[in-house]
Amino acid sequence: MATLPASDLPPPAPPRGAWPPAILSQPFFENKGRAFWRLQAIGWSGYLVLRSVSAISNNLPTSALVTNIIEAIIGYCVTALLSTLYGYYRRLPRLSEVLLTLLTLGAATLIIATLNAFAFSLVNRFDNPGLTLQLVLGQLFLTMTVLAGWTALYFGINFYLIVEEQSHQLERLETQASSAQLAMLRYQLNPHFLFNTLNSISTLVLLKETERANAMLSRLADFLRFTLVYEPTALVTVAQEVQTLKLYLEIEKMRFEKRLRPVFEIDPRAERARLPSLLLQPLVENAIKYAVTPSEEGAEIAVSARLVGERVRIAVSDTGPGLIENKLGPSLSTGVGLANIRDRLVQAYGPDHRFDARSLPGGGYAVEIEIPYQLDDPNREAA
Repeated sequence: MATLPASDLPPPAPPRGAWPPAILSQPFFENKGRAFWRLQAIGWSGYLVLRSVSAISNNLPTSALVTNIIEAIIGYCVTALLSTLYGYYRRLPRLSEVLLTLLTLGAATLIIATLNAFAFSLVNRFDNPGLTLQLVLGQLFLTMTVLAGWTALYFGINFYLIVEEQSHQLERLETQASSAQLAMLRYQLNPHFLFNTLNSISTLVLLKETERANAMLSRLADFLRFTLVYEPTALVTVAQEVQTLKLYLEIEKMRFEKRLRPVFEIDPRAERARLPSLLLQPLVENAIKYAVTPSEEGAEIAVSARLVGERVRIAVSDTGPGLIENKLGPSLSTGVGLANIRDRLVQAYGPDHRFDARSLPGGGYAVEIEIPYQLDDPNREAA
């Protein structure tokens, strides 16, 4: 039977003629007011059917069916009022709520029993002396049983809805915390890059190479404008990530010129795949610091992306000296280390990814990332 306060206001109704019906296209309790009245109608209709079947099975006169209809109508109306009172009681302290609920349940039972007894005496006025205490007492047990069951269902389903709402709130908080973590990890990459670039511009200014300094400032503005287009928690396509890398490398190439030799090998099938923005930039920055900077000949930095079944495999490698034990740990020039990228991958994909960093046998260092092949952005959709 009914379970929710009738005072809950429903959200706007869907357009007329929409398909599938609302009960199929959304959770039953999403509109609490509508759910209450539906349960009221279903519950008391079921009560009427059961009472009528019992009367017919016992060969009772037709007047018994009329009495059952009146009982169902009275029960429907009184329990609708009870839902409003119970909804008010739920905002009170627990002890007050319990005491008032018991008192209201007792009073409602007496009222319904009296009304049912009066209806019975009225329908059967030719065979009955009228409303008597015996008739009222005879109605009390069944009325108490029905109302107690209705009350238990009301509080039980409301408790279930409270637990569900708390669960949804917890999920939303976890999602917000995950988004905040992603944003924090993403923003950790910016300060050090800006420091390096501005330091280079400052050096060019001191050397009075104003044209190169101005060109670097212009390219820095282009790079920042491009990166600010995307939310820190959003996923970008491989093609967009590569474009960002090329803007970044244009800035760095002004510092190292021919010593920096970037190579891109991007499978056209993998260009639409999505990954966290600026995921590869710190890997390239790391290669520049530890492969290009210490060598007079510089180094080649290769970025590749290809589709392997339902996975995207991305690699960033260099031809530098590789990992020197006890001198260079596996840390990025951002100071947050490879742990930053690992954490971002965990936040974006959970365990459904692979991250591998190693020195190459012939010299150099390589980082390989494998992620699911996604064409949409679940973070943007959730937001």
